Amino acid sequence: MALLPRRFQRLDFVRNHRMSDLTVVLDNVEKSHNLSAILRSCDAVGITEAYAVNFATQLRVFKSTALGSQKWIRLNNETSIGQTITRLKQRGFKIYGTQINTASLEYHQCDFVGPTAFVLGAEKWGLSEITTHLIDQSISIPMMGMVQSLNVSVAASILLFEVLRQRQVNQTLPIVGEGLSLAHRHKLLFEYSYPRIADGYRKRNYPYPNIDDYGQIIKDLEEPIT
Repeated sequence: MALLPRRFQRLDFVRNHRMSDLTVVLDNVEKSHNLSAILRSCDAVGITEAYAVNFATQLRVFKSTALGSQKWIRLNNETSIGQTITRLKQRGFKIYGTQINTASLEYHQCDFVGPTAFVLGAEKWGLSEITTHLIDQSISIPMMGMVQSLNVSVAASILLFEVLRQRQVNQTLPIVGEGLSLAHRHKLLFEYSYPRIADGYRKRNYPYPNIDDYGQIIKDLEEPIT
C-alpha cells in the first residue's frame, strides 16, 4: 500500500501543474478513439476534467489510445449541451467553439489566459445548432490545403497547447498548485496516490485523510478499504 518516493514525487508534480480553469466539452463526438486521444492531450497540458455530451450512448475509452490518461482526467458524461455550457459560464469560463464562419477568429488571435472552455463538435457535422448560439466566440485553425478541417482530437491538441504556450509566456502557468483550490489539491493528490482507497471513502461518504510529505496516509485505517 505504501508509495515509493519517486512515484509520489511524480504524482505531486502532476498535481501541482493541474489547472481547473481549462476544460474541453465534446458536443456529440461519436468515436471512442477520438475521445481517448483528447483525454490524452488533456492530461498532457494539465486539465483536471472534461465533458462529453452524447445523446446516443456513453462513449468508452480505448486504453491503447488514452495510454492510461483516463485515470487522471475526470470525464463528466452529460446529456444537455445547454446546461453544461451554462454551468461553465456561471463559473466564469469563456466558451470557444471550433467553427468556420464570418465571425470566427483564428485561434492564435484569442487570449486564453483566463478561464477557457473549448467546445468541439461531432466528427462529421461539427457543432450543433444550439451550441452555435451559446458559445462566446467561434474560432478556427487556419488551413493551407484543400481539406478545411482537422480530426477533432488533432484540433483539440492544437488548441490546448496554444493555451499552455500563452500561459507560459504570461507566467500564469501553475507550478506549485496555484491552479487549484487547497481542497481540490488535497483531493486530487489522495485520489492519484490511493485510487482504490479513495473509492472506498467516496462510497462511504467519508472525507479523505491527510497525506504527509512522504506520501503516507496520516490517519490510520481500521481496515483496508478496497
